[in-house]
Amino acid sequence: MNADTLAARASHSIEVKHSRFLAHAAPVESAEQALAFFDEVGDPAATHNCWAYRIGGLYRFNDDGEPASTAGRPILAAIEGQGFDRVAVVVTRWFGGIKLGAGGLVRAYGGCAAECLRTAARQPLVAMTEAEIAYPFEVTGTVHATLAQFAAAKLDEQFDAEGTRMRLELPADELATLKVRLRDATRDRVRFKIR
Repeated sequence: MNADTLAARASHSIEVKHSRFLAHAAPVESAEQALAFFDEVGDPAATHNCWAYRIGGLYRFNDDGEPASTAGRPILAAIEGQGFDRVAVVVTRWFGGIKLGAGGLVRAYGGCAAECLRTAARQPLVAMTEAEIAYPFEVTGTVHATLAQFAAAKLDEQFDAEGTRMRLELPADELATLKVRLRDATRDRVRFKIR
């Protein structure tokens, strides 16, 4: 996964022919979180609150009364063009009395969103994977010591007569190294099952 998300919320404003545009961007994990963010930062007194979000393969945009595809789609294009995922952006416009035309609106909404994201602090998204490991009780200390060297989160742990079964979540690119380390540390007594 080569995308980034935002490290924190960001904002940027511009003025185009007396209309003021204010972009707010935030990292989001779900469509519901994106819509709640739009409700929170959108200004009901403004002329338009146009928005877009992308969360993996899920995306949506809204022109909020502007001509079709002149606001929401350019905001989405800014998110994608900047290489972001799990991000929501709302651009609020206060009309200044001069019509901008379709091209002017696309440039204003898309440009304001793109500049907001370009200057925002980025945080890389890490692809995670789940694995299940099984091992005999006598290597428990070694397994725990080895796991402590990785960014692995224990999701579940169960015990039976054979030993321990543990479900883990860890960065996908660390899985192969973890397998080798556990194999070497326990003389190949840990069994892996990828979920």
